[in-house]
Amino acid sequence: MPAEHVPRMSAADADRIRRWHEGAYAELAARGAVTVDYLGRTFAVPATVFGPTPTSDLLGQAVLDEVGSEDRVLDMGTGCGVNAVLAASRARDVVGVDVNPDAVAAAIENAARNGVGPRTTFFESDVFARVEGAFDLMIIDPPFRWFRPRDVLEASITDEGYSVLRRFLDGAANHLSSRGRILLFFGTTGDIAFVDECIARAGWVADVVGERTLVKDGVTATYSTRRLTRA
Repeated sequence: MPAEHVPRMSAADADRIRRWHEGAYAELAARGAVTVDYLGRTFAVPATVFGPTPTSDLLGQAVLDEVGSEDRVLDMGTGCGVNAVLAASRARDVVGVDVNPDAVAAAIENAARNGVGPRTTFFESDVFARVEGAFDLMIIDPPFRWFRPRDVLEASITDEGYSVLRRFLDGAANHLSSRGRILLFFGTTGDIAFVDECIARAGWVADVVGERTLVKDGVTATYSTRRLTRA
């Protein structure tokens, strides 16, 4: 079990994020299966899988801008496959992994729906457990919250103690090519100060390539895509 996480923020801010999380989880659990249009493509999102949000395009557009035709790409925590599909519109070899079998099935379906099935491979993996080979680009849109998830759906938006994200940051270099880099999406509705610590401690340098500020309940929240390279 991960060690208890001590947020790098005030108790009032942590309580506010907890309230936001409970509302987000309730909405997600009540959502059901949907079909969404996202960056010019259509995706089926099962009831048990997290889909694109109003800020997801910050990562999606960065994927479209970053991926080259010769890149081998890994989409970590692929969900319904949105970023893998975007990457496969540019690259010929894209791998997407997720611990949720419903997400893997949805990603396979969505890749075929968007005409990139032959360029993609999807399978279940706990972080790098079943991942082989080296990649030129990794994409990750990790859970923002640090609480213990109650089910597989909630695990798409909360990562207890950020244990999954920390394992990813610590292990990514072992699966990257010499020109490898990472696109990571995160926001201040999570413990971004702690995540910044983890990024630096794992030896990564972060550059912001996309950012947006929104106001929620009178509080400013900032979401950003960061490009990580080795220090």
